[in-house]
Amino acid sequence: MRFLIASLLIGTAGVALAQDQPGDIPELVGGSVKTAQAIAVPVLPSGDATGRQIAEVIASDLRATGLFTPLGPSGVPTYSQAEAGNPAYPQWRSAGVAALVSGYVEPRPDGRMTVACYLHDVTAGRQLTQQGFAVAPNDWRRAAHKCADMVYSRLSGQQPYLDTRVVYVAETGPKNNRVKRVAIMDSDGSNHRYLTEGRHTIVTPRFSPNGSKLVYTAYIGRRPRVLLYDVASGSERLLIPGNNITFAPRFSPDGRDVIFSMANGGNTDIYVVSASGGEPRRLTATPGADTSPSYSPDGRQIVFESDRSGSQQLYVMNRDGSGQRRISFGGGRYASPVWSPTGGMIAFTKIAGPFRIGVMSAGGGGERILTDGWQDEGPSWAPNGQFVMFHRTQQGSGTARLYAVPVGGGSARLMPTPVGGSDPSWSPLNN
Repeated sequence: MRFLIASLLIGTAGVALAQDQPGDIPELVGGSVKTAQAIAVPVLPSGDATGRQIAEVIASDLRATGLFTPLGPSGVPTYSQAEAGNPAYPQWRSAGVAALVSGYVEPRPDGRMTVACYLHDVTAGRQLTQQGFAVAPNDWRRAAHKCADMVYSRLSGQQPYLDTRVVYVAETGPKNNRVKRVAIMDSDGSNHRYLTEGRHTIVTPRFSPNGSKLVYTAYIGRRPRVLLYDVASGSERLLIPGNNITFAPRFSPDGRDVIFSMANGGNTDIYVVSASGGEPRRLTATPGADTSPSYSPDGRQIVFESDRSGSQQLYVMNRDGSGQRRISFGGGRYASPVWSPTGGMIAFTKIAGPFRIGVMSAGGGGERILTDGWQDEGPSWAPNGQFVMFHRTQQGSGTARLYAVPVGGGSARLMPTPVGGSDPSWSPLNN
């Protein structure tokens, strides 16, 4: 069911929306912070356990960004609903925090509940911003993610990304007999469920631009085929007719088309087909293997990998296949390129001994390696372009797990999944 969320005029706490003006909050630099900000996240007054649960999710979300050191909800003072918008700033100042997240939870006559969320600059003693959400009682977690996004966005200057989902390949069983199913979860690992039953081995699931559909490759009779899956109904269908090998699908930015690779006549090239089906149109026609295509966010260009030069390298072409040009010139091989949501960078897998995740400018150059694992591959961008998720395979065991790394620099963070995982795809921001 579509999540309904409404901004409210939060009058219960008796405080009007403050102007968004620079305060004395420690400066966030380039998507990172000189030292992680101490930010208090007390229990929200609610009359039941919901206020504590919401505060716990907010604190966990903020901690996951790497920019904040949340204090609470345990071990910090509580407050009344009336104090949510007008806290005792000297009390919080003495606790050594730079910012405070407050709010409350209140039942509504229509059976939903109001979740109010405020952000305060404790040093300056003023409110920075506020939001309110009207949600069904079982959607309290979504409201918590929205609140954390509000705080992250206001203090970092970046677009939100926490209220998102992740689809990935859940891997179970021994190394030589892995079962690979599509699973979906919230970005913090909650609400985890399996979308496919494991009848076919599935790889490279990818979200549509609005998050309602997936495309992925399923091995049907040991032959890879591209399928389209509807997340709400659970129905799937074969996207490309015929019996050719098809793989590496990805939606266009407007969701109307799917770009993919097809092996035909001893050659592998990139094709595009309508998401509603039809006859594919060929975009590349060079000897070798052209695969892993990804559109630029404006849909005008496509990055892909090709071994036409003798080794795997990255190329860019116009959406109609014209203007093909190489953009990777570093040592080693390059694979699985993905254009960033902001359009300025391309993430990729660098193969030079170990497999590492890297980024470069969209025009080529400026290459930076972000990870240092033994086998890191399969990058996927967060919708705000500040983080890249990937999977890391452990040497020896062959067990893969999901990680996320900040593009601005920092350590990779293990993502919570109940089983091994690979091929992640980050959804757009939820509506």
